[in-house]
Amino acid sequence: MTLIRATESDFERLTRFYRHAVSETKNMEFYARWIYGLHPTDKMILGYIKSGNMFFSEMDGNIAVAVAAVPCQKKEYHDVPWKLEAADDEVCVVHILCVAPEFQKNGLATRTMRRVIEMSRESGKKAVRLDAMKCNTPARCLYESLGFSTSAERNWYTENAGLTDFVLYELEL
Repeated sequence: MTLIRATESDFERLTRFYRHAVSETKNMEFYARWIYGLHPTDKMILGYIKSGNMFFSEMDGNIAVAVAAVPCQKKEYHDVPWKLEAADDEVCVVHILCVAPEFQKNGLATRTMRRVIEMSRESGKKAVRLDAMKCNTPARCLYESLGFSTSAERNWYTENAGLTDFVLYELEL
């Protein structure tokens, strides 16, 4: 699978993609609970683009999947009992993985995550880490099917969902 590194010229297409996915994905309110403008936001997407960490893939000329693959972890992950000891810059952290509704159920999220894992391994990372809302069973099933293991659960505040339980995952490379 080819992931294209997004540039600022892709910003409008990416924000349209996320808006469409959030508004049209079946059961979004039960699983990911995203509300565009709260999570994800234009500022968040632009930040990932400007830092070179936003990627997407196209099908039939349309963005089919997008993901942020950040080459370091932030302080929110410092108190997690990870299985692998690694410095902040020795891990890749996945954010806002999203498949357009019309391309869902075709293995696109799996192929995208496999490519992110491959890119992380190629860049010398020791692990890929991420968090998912505990209620987001489709995402959790995906990560577990790829070999990610649960490291912890946290109750974090988010703008889109308030206090919410998250599961933190790690895949050693």
